Amino acid sequence: MSEAVAVFDVGKSSAKLALVDRASGAVTAIRTTPNRTVGHGPYPHFDTEALWRWLIANLAEFGRQARIEVISTTTHGACIALTAGDDLALPIIDYEFAGPDEVSDEYRKLRGDFRETFSPDLPGGLNVGRQLFWMERRFADRFAKTDAILPYPQYWGWRLSGVKAAEPTCLGAHSDLWAPKAGTFSRLAEERGWAKLFPDFVRPWDTIGAIRPALARETGLPPDCRIVAGIHDSNASLLPHLLAEPLPLTVVSTGTWIITLAPGGALDALDPARDCLAYIDAFARPVPAAMWMGGRDFEALTAGVAAMPGEAEVARVVKDGIMILPALGESGPYRGRSGGWVGDPASLTPGERVAAASLHAALVEATCLKLAGSSGPILVEGPFARNEVFLAALAQVTGRTVTGRADATGTTGGAALLASGPEGFVRREVAAAPTAPLGVDIAAYAAAWRERVGEGG
Repeated sequence: MSEAVAVFDVGKSSAKLALVDRASGAVTAIRTTPNRTVGHGPYPHFDTEALWRWLIANLAEFGRQARIEVISTTTHGACIALTAGDDLALPIIDYEFAGPDEVSDEYRKLRGDFRETFSPDLPGGLNVGRQLFWMERRFADRFAKTDAILPYPQYWGWRLSGVKAAEPTCLGAHSDLWAPKAGTFSRLAEERGWAKLFPDFVRPWDTIGAIRPALARETGLPPDCRIVAGIHDSNASLLPHLLAEPLPLTVVSTGTWIITLAPGGALDALDPARDCLAYIDAFARPVPAAMWMGGRDFEALTAGVAAMPGEAEVARVVKDGIMILPALGESGPYRGRSGGWVGDPASLTPGERVAAASLHAALVEATCLKLAGSSGPILVEGPFARNEVFLAALAQVTGRTVTGRADATGTTGGAALLASGPEGFVRREVAAAPTAPLGVDIAAYAAAWRERVGEGG
């Protein structure tokens, strides 16, 4: 049997398990499932038990197709697990739950300055520190039983191996718990006593243990199957480029969230009011970034339509000035504004609707690139890498080289690299979708959009 890595990739909307051939780096099998939230209980929380059952069943299936030597996990951020022995002290909260806002006034007096944490003040549970502060207040008895705080990738690593570990990439995802320049826990994490609850830090590619013997028997996986620590999903997308490309460059990781990562850029100009921040890469270095829920917005704007617009449909949208103004949700560089359609979306064909949503995404993303201090080539990964209108419009409005990765998601490839670590990195030519010209001049359209959002000139 061929040797493989199983990559467990937990996104906000869905989770996937990919089987990656170690010799070629090719994804040979993939399964997906919705990532559901449980509404009952103390608060809305992720259905980790349903995901666990699904994971184990699919690991057993994949184990019959290849010899799985390593399991690597990558997950969305703003998510932590509080453990008490072999169980959770509290369910893993869905970061979109607004409950933690109850303590926001008090929490803001305690959280660190942006120039210490490079973590913007975000609503609900998007700051892990606010999650912890709220749970500590609302569920004091259960919180007091916590013996470890695990970032979400390491929670799954613990379920698989029995070993509790931590690494910093998830703490760099607007957690308020990390000081990127110092490379240490933040003052807040230290003063609240949370820092001492994290296990010892390891690197994302470090082996934290072998698969639990009972799981090896249940799944049929080799008893020496290694579990590596795992990594935050946007940093998984970034890792192959850090190993292969000179800086500066920009990686746009797309999914429910669109994350703009600008390694080689400066931190000093980041604006927390516009959802700018510093992520922490796999080597524990700060990375200027900006973020917005672009995938969620696109899905709402298109109602899930998969039509690929033709040039005439793009031209009609541009000619008639049909556009979407931000913001549609509570994230991104225009959060706090009330946005929506300019023009009548009911008059649009499905392709025209997708064209308008794609142009909107490109214009918001161009703003994110500027805010993050982005320079160099732009590499787009995830679902938007297949959106030709988005890629071409982004290239036109930025005047820069934009490349779309043709594979389904960059997170899978990046997480698979953890099996061998940087020392074992083999550069492979990855199929990339060439960005063809849009065929429509959107300069005036883009200028009108910027004027409407107050950034004309």
